[in-house]
Amino acid sequence: MIIIRPRKYDVWERLYLPEVVRGLTVTMGHFLRNIWGTVVHRQRIETCEYPEEPIAVPARARNVHRLVRREDGTPRCVACLMCETICPAKCISIVAEESPDPVIEKRCKAFVIDELRCIFCGYCVEACPKDAIRMDTPQSTFTAYRREDFVLDRKTLLGHERRTDVEEGEP
Repeated sequence: MIIIRPRKYDVWERLYLPEVVRGLTVTMGHFLRNIWGTVVHRQRIETCEYPEEPIAVPARARNVHRLVRREDGTPRCVACLMCETICPAKCISIVAEESPDPVIEKRCKAFVIDELRCIFCGYCVEACPKDAIRMDTPQSTFTAYRREDFVLDRKTLLGHERRTDVEEGEP
């Protein structure tokens, strides 16, 4: 049997003084590098005045969901339940009903997404065979005062507009 004893620390190591000095050196190095870049080289630090200026969102960002309409105004969703099945957060719930149109077998009677549970993975967009759900709204921040306002129903999802800087063919 081998007995391993912890090594003895000297006075400087027990005071943690060298580690504190090393940490302060790193911090001061970052501080002086930022000061040197802004004062001497006149580089402007990029900031955003958020409530007054909207944040520039990349074109492929996943934002709040929306349902896409057909030419006659009805949702494209055929209630195949693929988005509900593939959702890892289980935040989508769909209730199907018979469609009066003989070409379409069924349609969604209720389509609900709980945005508080959603992890914005985009699997629902990829799984949809009819391209009925998208995450290309201009609304990148979603705020509300009550939890119930984060549960989006079919009417709300159909009311979201699409972003204008995204091509219609992109998911």
